[in-house]
Amino acid sequence: MSTHSTLRKQPDADRAIRRRRIRQTWGQPWLYVPLTGALLLMIAPFLWMLSGAFKPEADIRKVPPVLIPTAPTLENYRELFSRLDFTGMFVNSVIVAVVVTAGNLLFCSMLGYALAKLEFRGRCGVFALVMGTLMVPPLVTFVPLYVVVSNLGLAGSLLGLILPYLVTPLGVFLMRQFISSLPDELIDAARVDGCRELAIFWKIILPLTTPGLAALGIITFLGSWNNFLWPLVVAQNEDQYTLPVGLALASGGQDFTRYGILLAGAVVVLLPVMIVFLLFQRRFVAGIATTGLK
Repeated sequence: MSTHSTLRKQPDADRAIRRRRIRQTWGQPWLYVPLTGALLLMIAPFLWMLSGAFKPEADIRKVPPVLIPTAPTLENYRELFSRLDFTGMFVNSVIVAVVVTAGNLLFCSMLGYALAKLEFRGRCGVFALVMGTLMVPPLVTFVPLYVVVSNLGLAGSLLGLILPYLVTPLGVFLMRQFISSLPDELIDAARVDGCRELAIFWKIILPLTTPGLAALGIITFLGSWNNFLWPLVVAQNEDQYTLPVGLALASGGQDFTRYGILLAGAVVVLLPVMIVFLLFQRRFVAGIATTGLK
């Protein structure tokens, strides 16, 4: 009797599977249509930037706009490199971005480890202070931060561009959440074996937090590389300008903007960020996906 029931239910199960596959097959195009539209909206500015970087100024200002250049030219790039001390500004941007990123990776992970795994008086208060700082808009602290940097005599130097961003509340929060997901048994076993906290941090915590460090590194590098307002205010000479500041000055003034030079410079500024993201893309996604899981 049970064998007969099983044989009778088998065709029903097969039909149900076929219906489900048909629904999935016909339902997917309706899902792809809005996703494709959203993708086109997202990449439209990038396509316009790439197209405009090879257009003459007259083509960029045409109404209605034209996406494909009628007469592609490299004049925008030639004028960009002739106006800017591109090598010096590129080196400044690299130094600032790399040092700021390295500082965040080290100090944020150390503070995140302390807040996640160490017991000390006032730990909750410190974490609440970090969260409160995270909620404060950056422009609110801009003027006091500049006053402090100026009083320390760091205005007009690369150290003045680097020091205020060596530790960020977002980095501390990210690393604290990621380290909290690590099992306490690993740390307890290391302590039983006689490891000190610094050895535990270097030999156990850092290797296990590679995805979180990759995510923090990309976020920090991107923010530092594209930072415009702080270098514009603190850097007092052309020798300390970074690429975003130099690009804004080279593209024209307030009355007339050379959009071709601006778009060509945007392409040049974007390339290092794209390279960094492509190199660490998998670890970045893994770090964002696993942060806060326990």
